[in-house]
Amino acid sequence: MMKTTPFTEKHIALGAKMHEFAGYNMPIEYPTGIIQEHMTVCQGVGVFDVSHMGEFWVKGPQALPFLQKITSNNVAALAIGQAQYSCFPNDKGGIVDDLIVYYYEPEKYLLVVNAANIDKDWEWCVSHNTEGAELENASDRTAQLAVQGPKALATLQKLTDIDLSAIPYYHFTHGPFAGVKDVIISATGYTGAGGFELYFYPSDADKIWDAVFEAGEEFGIKPIGLGARDTLRLEMGFCLYGNDLNDTTSPIEAGLGWITKFVDGKNFINRPALEKQKAEGVTRKLIGFEMVDRGIPREHYQLFGTDGTEIGAVTSGTMSPTRKIGIGMGYVKPDYAKVGTEILIDMRGRKLKAVVVKPPFRKKD
Repeated sequence: MMKTTPFTEKHIALGAKMHEFAGYNMPIEYPTGIIQEHMTVCQGVGVFDVSHMGEFWVKGPQALPFLQKITSNNVAALAIGQAQYSCFPNDKGGIVDDLIVYYYEPEKYLLVVNAANIDKDWEWCVSHNTEGAELENASDRTAQLAVQGPKALATLQKLTDIDLSAIPYYHFTHGPFAGVKDVIISATGYTGAGGFELYFYPSDADKIWDAVFEAGEEFGIKPIGLGARDTLRLEMGFCLYGNDLNDTTSPIEAGLGWITKFVDGKNFINRPALEKQKAEGVTRKLIGFEMVDRGIPREHYQLFGTDGTEIGAVTSGTMSPTRKIGIGMGYVKPDYAKVGTEILIDMRGRKLKAVVVKPPFRKKD
């Protein structure tokens, strides 16, 4: 049996194409299609059901020492109300998962992890909690909507007295929203289009969904599926765990040195090996590329240099809805990672030209 979210029946009633994702019955796209959904988020406002994501609370006097050990970023640098993109490094040079750390209040943090990795991440946290931090897996008791796009602020501001324009990117607050007493409102979207995430109890799900859609009606608000969530994050060059990150890819290889902080006293898991990679270099790097020839790159397509040398493989690829060209990411040998380098992608036996670029792929209006 697939798991459901509090919104599953709403997706089905709206005609969504449903499919299993991370054990959940999730909407992939609605009748208007992925491209229209993508553009709705870029130009207006769209709502994603992300209730399948995992939420762990980390509490008590040992919360910070535990998080400093288990995550790559410097949690000690956070102020209350601030969030941080990070990862769990494993002990073999790879990544257990990427996640967001929220500093909720003194000695209390919220970790938001990927749906497909909830059980793996929970086991990893519990088995490495030698500090004795208080851990609580609240995944099944937490619902989440991501309300994204340039009209998200105007939509949600109708439903709360909290000044949402005062919440900077990667910050959050919590308080009354849509008549619900205590909702976490976070500006940490993964679409590059602006907006907020709302965290609340499943018992309040219907009330919040209905209020958000009523408030956004004048802006043409639409529900958005996981298909457009993927094209939106890829246009921004944001990594997806399972594609661009996994148990064998290091944060240094993935270009995530900026979330890997080698500060004094932060002896996180596998720090020496990652420090060595940063100092000596890596054997492969994650790149972004745009197609020069017509074609849509897909995961696992092989990448070649112009001399025919095999240099890596595509990890994520799609047709950019805003640019109308093929875009993608993949790991290549460092010699081929420089911006402007021409590469070839094997698409069913045809080697098509692409060029290495620095994401985001989406151009600002």
